[in-house]
Amino acid sequence: MLLPNHSGYTLEAGVDEVGRGCLAGPVVAAAVILPPDYRHPLLNDSKKLTRKLREQLRGEIVSEAVAWAIGEASPEEIDKINILQATYLAMHRALQALPRQPEYLLVDGNRFKPFGQVPHSCMVKGDGKYLSIAAASVLAKTHRDDLMCELAKEHPYFGWEQNAGYPTQAHRAGIAKYGATLHHRQSFALLPRLPELL
Repeated sequence: MLLPNHSGYTLEAGVDEVGRGCLAGPVVAAAVILPPDYRHPLLNDSKKLTRKLREQLRGEIVSEAVAWAIGEASPEEIDKINILQATYLAMHRALQALPRQPEYLLVDGNRFKPFGQVPHSCMVKGDGKYLSIAAASVLAKTHRDDLMCELAKEHPYFGWEQNAGYPTQAHRAGIAKYGATLHHRQSFALLPRLPELL
């Protein structure tokens, strides 16, 4: 069972992102404030859950959370300010969109750009330790997967409905054959470098 709280503050928001390593699509972050007495035996890091369970948990989180919000940073923004800064931007946008002001932030990972005067702690692999970060990971993951499935309808050559924009062999093959789209991150290595011929 994951832990319900770290700071002792009632309005403690868990923050997580998804999509940093993708070749296409936005980086997406979520912020979630859960009730102090919230418990769930199945809630965990979204990467460890099946798609069906993520969808089930998504509905429960949205219904039971004190507050939740999603933030995005576009491929264009990623190319302009780099992926790390774009990740902070997406996280800050999620926090700005929360209908309740958090008293404390629990952020997945080892680095974070402070959000105003709100105190925070960074938690390496926090989505496998704290309920609120796990909840944020589920909301960010399901939101981004839905988005990439929609984009796949317009651009069916890259397998986004399966790989969500990550650099799979099918995705890179699509780029090699059809070229990059507006949704691709031009600052990323979209195609692997071929070894130089001697």
